[in-house]
Amino acid sequence: MNRFSRGLCALAIALPLALAGRAEAAPAQYKIDPEHMAFGFLVSHIGYASTLGMFREASGGFTFDEETRALSDLTITIKSASVFTSHDKRDAHLRGPDFLNAKEFPDIRFVMTKAEPMGERKGKVTGNLTLLGVSKPVTLDVTWNKSAEYPFGGGVLSKPNYVTGISARGSVKRSDFGMTYGVDNGMVGDTIDLIIELEAIRQ
Repeated sequence: MNRFSRGLCALAIALPLALAGRAEAAPAQYKIDPEHMAFGFLVSHIGYASTLGMFREASGGFTFDEETRALSDLTITIKSASVFTSHDKRDAHLRGPDFLNAKEFPDIRFVMTKAEPMGERKGKVTGNLTLLGVSKPVTLDVTWNKSAEYPFGGGVLSKPNYVTGISARGSVKRSDFGMTYGVDNGMVGDTIDLIIELEAIRQ
């Protein structure tokens, strides 16, 4: 076999392997793991300190390509009645018309419109946040923490989950969505700092 023939043979072997590698790294769909997520917030309480709260019920998913770090189709739906601040009276007030008005607006929804990589594992994700029936653009600073086979679960008859972990931070002004209770007198801060930590399972 001459050099040219050997080169063609090597190319014939290498090309399918390269294509196979690309196929494995293709964009994959993920669903948020409801047992490993935190949608939290901080808001000033009369200027003394910030109250830490969270939402206990949320769902959503996204498409992610590890090789290109491309994120798309991110949607998150949060149940507004699931708000929790470890204070029953305050939580009931937050569910009411002065704040989340959970009976009339049961869902808070974020739908991604674009993503911008800002480094190897960081980026900005912009989307429309719908709260109290009002939609406004919001940008989140996102960190891709890890993607790997989950160390727990699986077993003889079931394949272990493959999981991606993400952290995100951002802020919104609640008055932009018509939530103005306590803003003018400084009793409740207008700026809400968002704290998002989640794991998502590849489908």
